[in-house]
Amino acid sequence: MEHHDLLAGLVRLHVLHHAAEHEIYGQWMIDELAHHGYRLSPGTLYPMLHSMERKGYLTSREEYQGSTRRRLYRATDFGREGLAVAKRQLRELTGEAMNDGTCTSKQR
Repeated sequence: MEHHDLLAGLVRLHVLHHAAEHEIYGQWMIDELAHHGYRLSPGTLYPMLHSMERKGYLTSREEYQGSTRRRLYRATDFGREGLAVAKRQLRELTGEAMNDGTCTSKQR
């Protein structure tokens, strides 16, 4: 992923957005991100999911279908709160960055 440092936060927000709506799993999230032009490998996404879980944004459970194991992730209350805060901040910052007049901070 080119410009990884800039885009990693957006990917985390996208993950959290979907995990707040329904349970997600790694391959589904990789496919979902690909629809938006992000090409993440499992070696990039899974450490991100584990980190978000360690920080309390996500919780997970294992599900078995026959001999196949799948880890399902869901946003915690802390994750939903963080998502709401991040959305407000993103709206303000992108408004200013796009210069469309939606910036709510005082003019400098």
